[in-house]
Amino acid sequence: MFCLIFLRRKNVVKLLSVFVLSISVILLSGCVADNNTDSESEQEISNSIGMDFILIPSGQFYMGSDSTPIVAFDDPLHEVSIDNAFYMGKYEVTQAQWEAVMGTNPSYFKGDNLPVEQVSWNDVQEFIQKLNEIENTDKYRLPTEAEWEYACKAGNDTGFSFTNEATDLDEYGWSDSYGWCAINSNGTTHSVGGKKANSWGLYDMHGNVWEWVQDNWHDNYENAPADGTAWEDENNSNHVGKGGSWMDGPNYCKSAFRGSLDANSTSYVLGFRIVKEI
Repeated sequence: MFCLIFLRRKNVVKLLSVFVLSISVILLSGCVADNNTDSESEQEISNSIGMDFILIPSGQFYMGSDSTPIVAFDDPLHEVSIDNAFYMGKYEVTQAQWEAVMGTNPSYFKGDNLPVEQVSWNDVQEFIQKLNEIENTDKYRLPTEAEWEYACKAGNDTGFSFTNEATDLDEYGWSDSYGWCAINSNGTTHSVGGKKANSWGLYDMHGNVWEWVQDNWHDNYENAPADGTAWEDENNSNHVGKGGSWMDGPNYCKSAFRGSLDANSTSYVLGFRIVKEI
């Protein structure tokens, strides 16, 4: 049985599933985007079921962290090169979009514009396969962990992508203007796009729901790919989740924070967004 473990300084929350999480505090990370190589692509595109995508430029950044207050699954800090620009979902996939493709809605919290949740990694792969068939393409997929973190940081070198822009930072470095976490969520998910976007135009990268990525879980980044590709292992059924959720404190919603989940696991704190290759 899959378990989702949320560690906090004052309490431990146990759910039906178990999620092993690690804290990542980014002290030295940064991004350098190569906008010149991507100038021929449209900055924003949409598909036939109303999914919007933002162009993410190629570039380099520092992924992970060498400093964490609890357990380090995100070390060592290492440079990654994203060689190809790609389109990232502007929002988390909504329940209406999921139902348009799959014909069902498994979510615990109901609402067309709420992020879909209670979908496993394997469920998401089925969604992507069907979406590619609908759109007559093979370009849709989950982001790699490196692509997700690169897009989340959006050129920022601090724990949150909004640190240099927000004017309402609290003692945890959190901003109510940019995301939904345990501090401001009132115990539920919220409609996608309800807070401010990061500097690259992506919404809800911090909080609301955890987001599946393509990579299998590894306990650290030793020998991780340096080219931004997915780090996969056919002998490992666990995959990485990123971004934190409405149930988590701010530290768990940081850009480099990561968790491990079995591919068949579902939870009402767990959803996803997709990318489209160029």
